[in-house]
Amino acid sequence: MNVIEELRARGMIQDIMPGTEELLAKESVAAYVGVDPTADSMHVGNLATMMLLVFLQKYGHTPVALVGGATGMIGDPSGKSAERNLLDEETLRHNQAGVRKQLQNLLDFECAGNPARLENNYDWFKDMGALDFLRNVGKHLTVNYMMAKDSVKSRLESGLSFTEFSYQLIQGYDFYHLYKNTGVKIQMGGSDQWGNITAGTELIRRMDGGEAFAFTCPLITKSDGSKFGKSEGGNIWLDPAKTSPYKFYQFWLNASDDDAEVFIKRFTLLPLDEIDTLITAHREAPHQRALQQKLAEAITVMIHGQEAYDQAVKASQALFKGSKEDLMALNKSELLEVLEGVPTYTLKRDGHEGELDLVSFLSTETGIMASKGEARRSLSENSISINKEKVTVDGIITEADLLNGEFILVQKGKKNKYLVVVE
Repeated sequence: MNVIEELRARGMIQDIMPGTEELLAKESVAAYVGVDPTADSMHVGNLATMMLLVFLQKYGHTPVALVGGATGMIGDPSGKSAERNLLDEETLRHNQAGVRKQLQNLLDFECAGNPARLENNYDWFKDMGALDFLRNVGKHLTVNYMMAKDSVKSRLESGLSFTEFSYQLIQGYDFYHLYKNTGVKIQMGGSDQWGNITAGTELIRRMDGGEAFAFTCPLITKSDGSKFGKSEGGNIWLDPAKTSPYKFYQFWLNASDDDAEVFIKRFTLLPLDEIDTLITAHREAPHQRALQQKLAEAITVMIHGQEAYDQAVKASQALFKGSKEDLMALNKSELLEVLEGVPTYTLKRDGHEGELDLVSFLSTETGIMASKGEARRSLSENSISINKEKVTVDGIITEADLLNGEFILVQKGKKNKYLVVVE
């Protein structure tokens, strides 16, 4: 199996130029994927195209990641309905550093033979004047050619600035520069980039008489129609400071069965035969969610490391399967993280002389339940747990019940959770 055959088997090929597969089968090739540093972290949407580089390196080819310091100042119109905000150089430099750090978790920059490379297109654009660019580059592509691209046509009615209109020409020059100066012969990206990518192969043909190649991967959409890479809190970032390893782990763990079958092929390096075995076993016992667990493990370890994965599993099990002791073992940040989104109530510490009866605690003191009568009924029905332990109608709350000295987890039945913050 060659790299294209594996990518195709994983559902990672959308468009491919004739001759690309033959070139990759014949020799070791340098190929690149670009990412504009519009934030100081990549998100899981970026990961979809970065995995093309990962598989490329696996098969002995040279992966090149292009951080678009110059193009990031303009903004790609592809897939956008409105003009992007332009970023200043200081912000872009900061963002580039964050992206570069994350790429080092995915690609090997030190291996012998085919180490990954990082490029920044600001390096070749910073000293190029507008007249030089228009004279030496712009004359090679006609306006008719550029307007035929989907990324342009889709914006003609709503409006497209010359800045964004020029993007495909600038990205095309990136490909030409890398082809001419560093031997890059292939560009890869998401399917929405096909127009920009082929502008590059056309520039190479017209400016140098050379032949370059390209392929794209399908854009990922979730089976329920919602946008991939988003949660209720926004983007799922690769930076642990923006999206914690626990939330990152939970994002993949909560994938639907249909999505998990797609994601495990596109976002992990697990062998295809192992994936097929996992999928078959999962379909026979989907309630065990073995496929989602393996998916979440493989990606979390790849991005955040084994220790962060182990901690995410520990926190998850403490909430869903663990005991009071497991909850007590979580630090404050871990506890708040696993309980994010749970309805929160407050309890005043003063005036209770170190203890409080559960009926008052659940009703008049916190308001979790509307009345003392409702609280008594729920307690009598044995449906209330405090910090994962069942409690009775004559029970009390004491200082010893506080998690990290200030929290209490209340559960009614299996699904209803409430967090009490003791002030």
